[in-house]
Amino acid sequence: MKLVFLQAFFMKRYIKIEIEILTEQETEILVALLSEIKFYAFEEGNNLLNAYIHEEDFDENLMMMALPENRFFKKYVIDEENWNHQWEETITPVIINDFVALRPSFAAPNRKVKYDIVITPKMSFGTGHHATTRLMIELMEKIDFYQKSVIDFGTGTGVLSILAEKCGAAKITAIDVDEWSIMNATENILANNCKNISLKLQENLTAIEPADILLANINLNVLTEHAESIMLSVRRGGFFLASGFLLNDEAEIVRVFTDNDFVVFDRLGLNGWLAILFKRNKV
Repeated sequence: MKLVFLQAFFMKRYIKIEIEILTEQETEILVALLSEIKFYAFEEGNNLLNAYIHEEDFDENLMMMALPENRFFKKYVIDEENWNHQWEETITPVIINDFVALRPSFAAPNRKVKYDIVITPKMSFGTGHHATTRLMIELMEKIDFYQKSVIDFGTGTGVLSILAEKCGAAKITAIDVDEWSIMNATENILANNCKNISLKLQENLTAIEPADILLANINLNVLTEHAESIMLSVRRGGFFLASGFLLNDEAEIVRVFTDNDFVVFDRLGLNGWLAILFKRNKV
């Protein structure tokens, strides 16, 4: 009964923008630009990019500035229930090496990977289909999470927090600014029988206890804006794993975080996107 009430209370409508695209590179650039103005779910196919945003966050003037000049697009308004139904119809399992399988609840478990994770395909970002989620997961495999504390900054579906717990993390604090993401992450945490994840609805790292590992799959602007607080939230000798930015942004992101007491430990790129694993200096 309580869950039904919350869903009704937070019922939202979404804007879907259907954009004609020409190249894969153009798609990656558009996704990056639109992500910076609160679009946070994307579908690609048939020379189209579908971008989704909460109706109350939509600013057509900002969107027009992000689009190439004279680019044709269509705008749709979608109720939350209809959006989730459309989203579910398009979601398929994602397999990342032999490390992780991400699947909707209606797909069969994958017994061939180390960690089989159920992700309910709702509006929150992080089903594994986007390159940045895949990059984060691939680099997470290189981190020792056993008995470590973790902050997941911009948790979305909660997928990275769930994987951190399955990898042995003792305490995970998952943060997001969006109510729907917190609700969706709650569902996914329960579906995966996780016990060590605490969810917080907030937009920054204020009053969050420093951790051994900080995960942030957000975007360039948010990462650079919060660089100092990210540094203060990672214990000395700890790791900071970040994605949500393009390969072209590498010099800037490295400069900002090396200026904030980090060194580059590893990096991985895919389809024009980049993830970097930083380590904070011990002294």
